[in-house]
Amino acid sequence: MSRALGLVIGYAADRLLGDPRRLHPVAGLGTVAAALEGRTYADDRAHGVVHSGVLVGGAVVVGALVPGGTLATAIATWAVLGGRSLEREAAAVHAHLAAGDLPAARQRLTHLVGRDTSALTEGEVARAVVESVAENTSDAVVAPLAWGAIAGVPGLLGYRAANTLDAMVGHHDDRYERFGWAAARLDDLLNLPGARIAGVLATVLGGDPRAAARAWRRDAAQHPSPNAGVVEATFAGSLGIRLGGTNTYGTRTELRAVMGAGRAPEPADIPRATRLAARVGVVAALVAAGLSVGRGGRAATVSRPGAPKDPR
Repeated sequence: MSRALGLVIGYAADRLLGDPRRLHPVAGLGTVAAALEGRTYADDRAHGVVHSGVLVGGAVVVGALVPGGTLATAIATWAVLGGRSLEREAAAVHAHLAAGDLPAARQRLTHLVGRDTSALTEGEVARAVVESVAENTSDAVVAPLAWGAIAGVPGLLGYRAANTLDAMVGHHDDRYERFGWAAARLDDLLNLPGARIAGVLATVLGGDPRAAARAWRRDAAQHPSPNAGVVEATFAGSLGIRLGGTNTYGTRTELRAVMGAGRAPEPADIPRATRLAARVGVVAALVAAGLSVGRGGRAATVSRPGAPKDPR
């Protein structure tokens, strides 16, 4: 029960406060990871495995050393969730678009995506925001809640370490193609349950459950990510829009498969996407709390000794 309560309180703190502006634990982890990379880097997968193992394993150990009560779980949950900050960034881009300031919207969009935003049209900016909201609702809200329910504070910290590491080194470029392989694959693995939960919730809580389910079934597997495709497809179907298309990353251009069968995104779809993301987050927090209570009840049942046998 203490874990369940801590997850709900931590989720509420993220909704009310967002990320701390100074001394954020994730920023501290990034600093440690960058320093370690100076010692572990080599252009091969084996060194990347060591790098990921040390950082993620270290985060799990730190979490295991923390007493897993309500307060510790709440603080860890607040620290690793990013739903409110995601919503604020999306709203900031939308405000620039609403004011007719496309250059400012393009610049603010760089806080959300890694693609080149300098030549995006208004509709392409809207598409990028909705895609980021969909993917990060899974990565930064649902998945950490799921791992918090499964493994408490160690699960929360270990998941966030893996996700942060993927953002730092899990890239397809000359430096990280091999070294970042382990981080990218670990992040994919840890996001499998969260993405499916987020996909189900986006389907049920959106405006068109049938369209969301069709998009998931038809389009999700065409996405290069085994997890982002699920949430992007279900958000697209629920919102009645079409995601995917051409994305440019420096000198590399990717043609992403189309998710959904609706119209092209518009700026007005950004607040619609953030409202759907907020509903998904609330229900995910309640589901995580329920799973925590259920796991605790089963553990108590298993550990309770049975009645002694009649010796006669």
